[in-house]
Amino acid sequence: MLGKTDLLEAIASTNRGLLASPTDQQAIQSLAATLEDRTPHPEPLTATAQLNGIWRLLYTTSDELLGIDRFPLYKLGQIYQCIYIDEARIYNIAEVVGLPQLSGLVSVGARFEAVSQKRVNVAFERGVFGLQTLLGYENPYQFIQKLQAQAKFPFWQGIDFRINSDRQSGWLEVTYLDDDLRIGRGNQGSLFVLRKVKV
Repeated sequence: MLGKTDLLEAIASTNRGLLASPTDQQAIQSLAATLEDRTPHPEPLTATAQLNGIWRLLYTTSDELLGIDRFPLYKLGQIYQCIYIDEARIYNIAEVVGLPQLSGLVSVGARFEAVSQKRVNVAFERGVFGLQTLLGYENPYQFIQKLQAQAKFPFWQGIDFRINSDRQSGWLEVTYLDDDLRIGRGNQGSLFVLRKVKV
């Protein structure tokens, strides 16, 4: 699909948005909007086979996510969003690359509630961050299984804390969905472009 190729080419050199100039951002917004008009799944929350699974972030305008790159001596690695429709849960995982053996991880878990065929309200419940080695992190799928199995990590593995979902909530809208690409928009006006990870 021509619009999809154009969008992927436009975001390829932006390092998930970290290097995007205002001109780049405008062009990407326009290309995303064009693609959103042609989504194969206008009611994406019913397309569970396509929506379920692990998604890797290709581009965002979210200052909250891109701000992770500002930690001294650390660089933002891959960012994943994992969607489990049956459980009404979302997990966000950001890898933080540092010195050998000192790479970190920032993860948040949330529950969601559908409010339309495109939009979910998201309430964040749990945050975990620490060193990947101590947390036993191998990949997003394996780590989510650990999160689901352990109500709380011991303090020596990392910082595991409850989030007040009344204060930390928002919404996410799926505006384009096909078998391997998803575009979403958030309540803070952020744009997200993600590619499905084959497990």
